[in-house]
Amino acid sequence: MPSIYDFTMKSITGEDVSLDKYRGKVLLIVNVASKCGLTSQYEGLEAIYRKYKDRGLEVLGFPCNQFGGQEPGTESEIAQFCTTNYGVSFPMFAKIDVNGADQHPLYTFLKNAKGGIFGDAIKWNFAKLLVDRDGNVVERYAPTTGPASVTDDIERLLG
Repeated sequence: MPSIYDFTMKSITGEDVSLDKYRGKVLLIVNVASKCGLTSQYEGLEAIYRKYKDRGLEVLGFPCNQFGGQEPGTESEIAQFCTTNYGVSFPMFAKIDVNGADQHPLYTFLKNAKGGIFGDAIKWNFAKLLVDRDGNVVERYAPTTGPASVTDDIERLLG
């Protein structure tokens, strides 16, 4: 069975990034979009990243245009939007599909590890998956669950 550390993803600037570089870290993986009613969650994601990164948290953002076409831009446009509007400094990756026939294998792995309340499909932008230091997907949060609401679980995993 694959591990989360077996995946290599494209960064938002086009470089290959092995997720193995995050081994031993707590990961909050989020499918994001720039033109969504939940886009302001970038602010909260950045806040928890800055608060906990020195203790071993990484927030990983994966733009996705599958929900209402709310991430139509290029990777360059997405990166500029996130930096300019929300000061995003956490790792961002190239746009991917999180559901359907073209879903990225990473999301196949994540959803198989931790299904949602209403089935395995990611329901909307800003769904969050929490991964412990050993690479286990331990929690899945609804898109409407704000970043501040997951800090107790993050703190528990950080120790």
